[in-house]
Amino acid sequence: MLKGIDVALDPTPTQERLMRQHAGAARFAYNAALAHIKACLDRHEKTGWSYYGLRRWWNGNKDVLAPWWKENSKEAYNTGLEALSNGLTNWWKSKTGQRKGRRVGFPKFKKRTKAKRRFTYTTGVFGIIEGDPYGLKLPRIGRVHCMENMLLRTKGGKVTRMTISYHGNRWHAALTVDVSETVAPRRKPEGSVGVDLGIKTLATMSDGTVECNERFLRKAQDMLRHEHRALSRKQYGSNRYRKQQSRLGRVENHVANQRRDRLDKLTTRLANTYADIHIEDLNVQGMMGNHKLAKDIADAAFGTIRTMLTYKTAQTGSRLHIIDHWYPSSKTCSNCGAVKATLSLNERTYHCEHCGYTIDRDLNAAINIKNHVAPSAEETVNARGGNVRRDSPRVAVRNPVKREPSSSDRCVGLGVSAGNGGMLTKTN
Repeated sequence: MLKGIDVALDPTPTQERLMRQHAGAARFAYNAALAHIKACLDRHEKTGWSYYGLRRWWNGNKDVLAPWWKENSKEAYNTGLEALSNGLTNWWKSKTGQRKGRRVGFPKFKKRTKAKRRFTYTTGVFGIIEGDPYGLKLPRIGRVHCMENMLLRTKGGKVTRMTISYHGNRWHAALTVDVSETVAPRRKPEGSVGVDLGIKTLATMSDGTVECNERFLRKAQDMLRHEHRALSRKQYGSNRYRKQQSRLGRVENHVANQRRDRLDKLTTRLANTYADIHIEDLNVQGMMGNHKLAKDIADAAFGTIRTMLTYKTAQTGSRLHIIDHWYPSSKTCSNCGAVKATLSLNERTYHCEHCGYTIDRDLNAAINIKNHVAPSAEETVNARGGNVRRDSPRVAVRNPVKREPSSSDRCVGLGVSAGNGGMLTKTN
C-alpha cells in the first residue's frame, strides 16, 4: 500500500539556494519543451508529447539550450517535462471529449515570479538515510535536516517518490512510501454512522455527535485584509514586496494548517471508531455557485474530508459508503419516510407534516444517510428528482434536489442525551 507523508525541511542557506536552482531548472525545461511543441504545431509538423518523447528531445538539445545542465540533478529537468506531458495529454483528452469535467486549456509558459517552486526525485539514491532519523538525502543537494523522525513516520517502508516544494514560507518534502503492513487502530472499528456535512455544523453524525465549524478563514479575515492592503502599497518586484508576500504567506499557511489539523482529527476519529461510514457525494462545485455561501463552503473543505476518509478507512479496515447527492436526505422524514416538496435553508428543525415527528434538520439528514441503501441502476432514474424505489409506500412522490448547507454563523451544540432522547421530540 502506498502512503503519502509530508514533512517540513530545515535547509541551510546554501541548500535553500540549490533547491531554488533545481526548481528553476524544472521550470526552464518545461518552458523550453513547450516552446518546441508550439513551434512544431505552428509549422504543422508531426510531434509527440509523451514523457519519454520529451526526454529524448531534451537529451538531444540540452547542451545547446542549457550548457549549465550538469549543475543540477537530471530529475529536476524530468519534473518539468513530466508536468508538460501531463498537461498536453489532459488538454488533448479534454478537447476530444475523452476527459470529463471542465474544459482543460492548452498549457501556458511558467513565470519565475508566479510558478510554484517544485521538483521531484523518482530514480537514484534519495530519501531516508540509514541511521539518521532526522535527515533526508537529496541528490546534488546533500543531507537536509527535517523536522520529524522519518524512521518513525515511514515505519520501514520504501520511498518510491519524493517531491520537494516551497509553500507557506517553508520547504517541504512529500514522500510516497510503499508500506507493506497496515498499522492496526487502537481498537477495532465497530458500528455504523451517517455523516451530514454542512456550514453551521461541520459534521453531524447519526448518533448525535456534532463537530462544530470553527470558520478559520472568517476569523483570519481582518488579518488577511490588512496584509493584502499592505502588499498592494508595495512596488511590484521590490524587496519590500517580497517580504510582504512572505508575511501574507505565513498568515495563509496558518489558516490552512488550522483547517487541516481539524479535518485530520475528525476523519481519524471516524475511521478508528466506526466500521461503516456513510457520507454524501456532494456537488461542491455546484454549491459554490451560491456566492453568499461560497467562501464558507470552500473553508469547510468537504472534498478534503472525503479524500481523507478514503485513505484512512483503507488503513483501519473500515468501509466508506458514498450516497448519491440526488438523494433528498434533508427533506426525508427519518421516522416515516415522507418526503417534503420544499425545505428552505433557514428551517433548522425538521417537522414532518405527515406523522408529526420533530427533529434537528442535520441530525435527520445524518440518520437518513446512514439508513439509505443505494439501489441498483434499474431502480433509479438519474435526473433532477429521479425516482427511487422504496420498500414501503411513501406519501410524497416528488424527489427534490438537496440544496445544502446552512448559512448561519452560529454554531450550537445539540446536547444529545443517550439514545438521542434529549434532542428528538415526537408530537401528535
